[in-house]
Amino acid sequence: MEHVKQFYIGGQWVAPRTDKTIDVINPATEQPITSIAMGGAEDVDAAVAAARAAFETFSQTSRQERLDLLDSVIAVYSRRLDDLADIISQEMGAPLSLAQAAQAVAGLGHLGTARAVLADFEFESRVGGSLVVREPVGVCGLITPWNWPLNQIACKVAPALATGCTMVLKPSEVAPLNAVLFAEILDEAGVPAGVFNLVNGDGLGVGAPLSAHPDIDMVSFTGSTRAGVEVARAAAPTVKRVTQELGGKSANIILDDADLQTVIARDMANMCTNSGQSCNAPTRMLVPAARMDEAAAIAAEAARDIVVGDPREATTTIGPVVSATQYSRIQQLIEKGIGEGAKVEVGGPGKPEGLDTGYYVRPTVFSHVSNDMTIAREEIFGPVLVLIGYEDDDDAVRIANDTVYGLSGYISGGADRAKAMARRIRSGNVHLNGAGVDFNAPFGGYGHSGNGREWGAFGFEEYLETKAILGYGD
Repeated sequence: MEHVKQFYIGGQWVAPRTDKTIDVINPATEQPITSIAMGGAEDVDAAVAAARAAFETFSQTSRQERLDLLDSVIAVYSRRLDDLADIISQEMGAPLSLAQAAQAVAGLGHLGTARAVLADFEFESRVGGSLVVREPVGVCGLITPWNWPLNQIACKVAPALATGCTMVLKPSEVAPLNAVLFAEILDEAGVPAGVFNLVNGDGLGVGAPLSAHPDIDMVSFTGSTRAGVEVARAAAPTVKRVTQELGGKSANIILDDADLQTVIARDMANMCTNSGQSCNAPTRMLVPAARMDEAAAIAAEAARDIVVGDPREATTTIGPVVSATQYSRIQQLIEKGIGEGAKVEVGGPGKPEGLDTGYYVRPTVFSHVSNDMTIAREEIFGPVLVLIGYEDDDDAVRIANDTVYGLSGYISGGADRAKAMARRIRSGNVHLNGAGVDFNAPFGGYGHSGNGREWGAFGFEEYLETKAILGYGD
């Protein structure tokens, strides 16, 4: 790739201020794809200065100018879809089919949604004799993860562009190559110089100085709760806005009137999508206690149907997890579950048979789990399901809400009963009867899952300040 050793600052590809690099590893082969430059505080300073200089002009652009700009970005992005899917599959191990059908197109979905929202968004309203104006918040620091990289980049960049903000993006150093392609797309689409800037690096070298920078007005972070706390701490002295989409340990309540065979098989497969590396994955499956063994047998059979293998093979269901670090953590948590007395129905420690190279994890089902076990409390971020029994609806709600997290929830069963229960779940999303995500609906969490909301019109709010012009008159 042409620009992996450079940063995109002020509309130009520029050399980094340091000579530090890091290898980008293909998790299926455990071999480097390439290496990228790693930035530092001086690179952040340059990118923020470019964004600050561009803000004065870009913040004053018209709605139509920004609509035209988004149209151009969408057109170029659409032409590069195959390139984006290919590099995502290589750098984070997603099956090529998933990268094409979900990973790459998710970014396109957020761009299109932001464009549609912008077309009708009310930036001004009257309240009595005052005019209330919604204005761009300023220069934004965007810090994104490796697991759904383009989804998270686009759901931040699109509303920032739409509302007239300028920005500096720090993608994950684990899977940064798609972000380099994304910068090339924005450059080709004609995004004005300084409006979008890219600096690669790690949390200490780039994330911390970006979060603390006095000329950054807002930080939008997606990643682990631990790292989110550090971002908020770094940002606090400059009293900037911080929005966070963090970890999750989402409960999936299977009601006793649901078709267990259909629902459990469906949700086991759903949980394992992207090798279980989704913050909103339904990893805690709550089933009627009296039917635990029946539910476990169904989940185990569904797990055996999952094909773990080479991301390039058409028959592969899930590829490897993203890194040696992630693999090791998942293995430790599987061992912890065994040690605490949970029953392994299928899977367990180690790699699947015949997959000695690559960070592959065996799809694993634990049954007879109590909600105080480590595997029910901590985010595993791998293809590991825990089955927890409940006695009645009130008990299911209690267990579901007994967590520090609150990103998503899932309920399957009779529609009226599921709808009533959804109102009692303390999470930012609740999916009823297999409903998927909705780019127009708000995405974000309660508790340790973060604050603020992304996606659709709700995502615009994070990038806007509110001004009241009093005595405005007629």
